[in-house]
Amino acid sequence: MLGGAGILLGVAAVPAQAAEVSYKTECIPPAASGLGPVEGTTKVEITAPATAKVGDEIQVVWKFVQAASKNPDLIVLPKDSVKPTGTLKASGAQTADIAMEGPQKNPEIPKGGDMVLSDMTGKVKLTTAGDVTLTPDAYTITAYSTDTKCTPQEAVPAAATIKVTAAEGGSTTSGGSTSGGTTTSGGTATGGDTGGTTSGGSTTSGGTTSGGTTSGGTTSGGSGGSTSGGNDGQTDFAGKTVTTSFACASPGPAKIDSSATINAKKNGGSYDLTVKTAKGVMNSPAPLPAGALKPSMVITVGGDDSGSLKVEGPANKDALNTGDPVSLGDMTGTYKPGADGKATLSPGDLTIVVTLSAGSNPITIPCKATKTAVSLELDVQKQAGGVSGATTSGSGSSSGSSSSSSSSSGGGLAATGANDHGGLRALGFVAGTAILLGGAVFTFLPRRRVR
Repeated sequence: MLGGAGILLGVAAVPAQAAEVSYKTECIPPAASGLGPVEGTTKVEITAPATAKVGDEIQVVWKFVQAASKNPDLIVLPKDSVKPTGTLKASGAQTADIAMEGPQKNPEIPKGGDMVLSDMTGKVKLTTAGDVTLTPDAYTITAYSTDTKCTPQEAVPAAATIKVTAAEGGSTTSGGSTSGGTTTSGGTATGGDTGGTTSGGSTTSGGTTSGGTTSGGTTSGGSGGSTSGGNDGQTDFAGKTVTTSFACASPGPAKIDSSATINAKKNGGSYDLTVKTAKGVMNSPAPLPAGALKPSMVITVGGDDSGSLKVEGPANKDALNTGDPVSLGDMTGTYKPGADGKATLSPGDLTIVVTLSAGSNPITIPCKATKTAVSLELDVQKQAGGVSGATTSGSGSSSGSSSSSSSSSGGGLAATGANDHGGLRALGFVAGTAILLGGAVFTFLPRRRVR
């Protein structure tokens, strides 16, 4: 069915209907953001089959024409960083809460820009004949592992009605297959995808695969496609963006919610790594000289290899004025495999070194990774002097002088990511010492409420 229209599974597709409704909505930002509730109007288009039969499983589509609130004017949401989920209520002949979910896919959303959310889809099996109405309900916007929850503040009109009829007697045919007969789909698999398994008939385990070579050995009855980092001439490997959390020692914030992406470029038997984090996630609350902030991170190696390595980023090139956006530079390093097989790379402990002026004692703020995930997997070959078994310490005790310590709730730091509604804890300066505060002296709050 074209245009994202609902489809009917197990039976022939029928004409779909699409209807738009709008309703007053209240959105509650994360508690750590310091923002109050935001009132706005949600506009939604629901697409679903016009008719169906009892026993059919249908798919419905929820399209956001307009979200209830805009992106606050303090933070740029990068591409593919926002994910919507929600509930679509079925009523009438059948009552159900249909779980809706959209992919984490969006264009870059500028500060103060319209919130652009992906289409959500969901499925429901129809159990009763009669009219079934579909009505949008609450939804959640997730960015950087924090949730903004939006709920209707008025009765929401039904967006679609499905006329469900009783199933006719006998078996249902789909795509020409017949029930009760001998199924013969399958045979020898091509393309290396199925390994030769046939459905409904005989099964050939470990059948011949054709359509390309596989890296890492032979295939046996399973999937035999190439894996990232194999010996197929590929040199550049893009990791996926993963969410992380950090617990920082004083004078850092108690917690940082973050994200990171690990990319690799093959260089002989080693890999040049680049770790990217979100950009412009906070504004500087005070002047910072050029070279004041320098990040580094431990990358944890797992899978068939083990150990860790360190990546480092450059200090801020330009001086920052009060209110300027703050970002951490991309961090780079080299991974030399210490074993053969599949190696995984995950972001680990983060360290921020703050230097207020030339010749002054640097202040090291260690942040331990409390939540992480694999960003990149590589097929590797052991190299002399490889990383296997080695451990790199990424964050020791904090150094430099500090005049106070403070607790924080859900803060954020420079380019490591932050709450999507700008609940960011800022850099404060007390008695000439840079301190990351969780609300004790400086608390970075939104300049104005954004609807």
